[in-house]
Amino acid sequence: MSVLVCFHAHPDDEVFLTGGVMRLASDAGHRVVLVTATDGALGEFPDGLLDEGELLVDRRRSELEASAAALGVHRLEMLGYADSGMAGTPENARPEAFCNVDPAAAAGRLAKVLVEEGADVLTVYDPHGNYGHPDHVQVHVVGLLAADLAGITQVYEASVNRDRMMRLMKANPSWGDDATPEGVEEFGLPESEITTVVDVTSVMAAKTAAMRAHPRRSATSARSWRCPRRWWGRRSARSRSAGGAPVGRPVARWRRRSRCRSGSDPPSFDATVWLPYCGNHSVAIREGVS
Repeated sequence: MSVLVCFHAHPDDEVFLTGGVMRLASDAGHRVVLVTATDGALGEFPDGLLDEGELLVDRRRSELEASAAALGVHRLEMLGYADSGMAGTPENARPEAFCNVDPAAAAGRLAKVLVEEGADVLTVYDPHGNYGHPDHVQVHVVGLLAADLAGITQVYEASVNRDRMMRLMKANPSWGDDATPEGVEEFGLPESEITTVVDVTSVMAAKTAAMRAHPRRSATSARSWRCPRRWWGRRSARSRSAGGAPVGRPVARWRRRSRCRSGSDPPSFDATVWLPYCGNHSVAIREGVS
């Protein structure tokens, strides 16, 4: 058994970038630990979501617990830092906001968990935090510091394939200009920098269940899931991504930290999941292709 630790900024972030990977690891018999940096107190939510007198932070904690259970998480740790809010908002300036805390101090707390668990693999975000959110950027900084403190040599940056996302938006006839996210040209990483693609098709039921545990997020992200299933099927039959997984299949995208390479990298196989669970070598997990 090996130990995978996923470090995220807010409750619900765990689903979108590492939800499938956590479930795969758990199903394979590995220990999965989820660490969330902030309380998520500044998240948007639809009217009527909260019960009378209920605080958003309490709701988000309970949602996170339900999501973690669906994803096979064995230990959940919330560091409890204050949500910094979206980039450019007044809340960014609060001294207690996660984006303003001493990275070394926060890294020490995360490193304590890594050492306690004997972690083999740590996931963080790319340097831009995928889309520039101050808390996501801080997760990258703090995560790498913690890895150094704890002696973790296997660190992956969970990210988004920017080029693939742009291709899919252009190919989808129902996606108009008004639906294009602002700053999409800076989302995630270019395809050329992504080293690892994880096919999570086999655990999409668990990932969907975890997503539904966050009704606030599901409501605000509904536009992203409007693409008909049959359209995905047609695309997957014709085009393939750089990592070997058919375009349209649910995949997680990663950049392996170059400083963490040990030995030779495994060859690339179609529909093969590579997860560096065991120190100086990698374990291949083959997924079925329908």
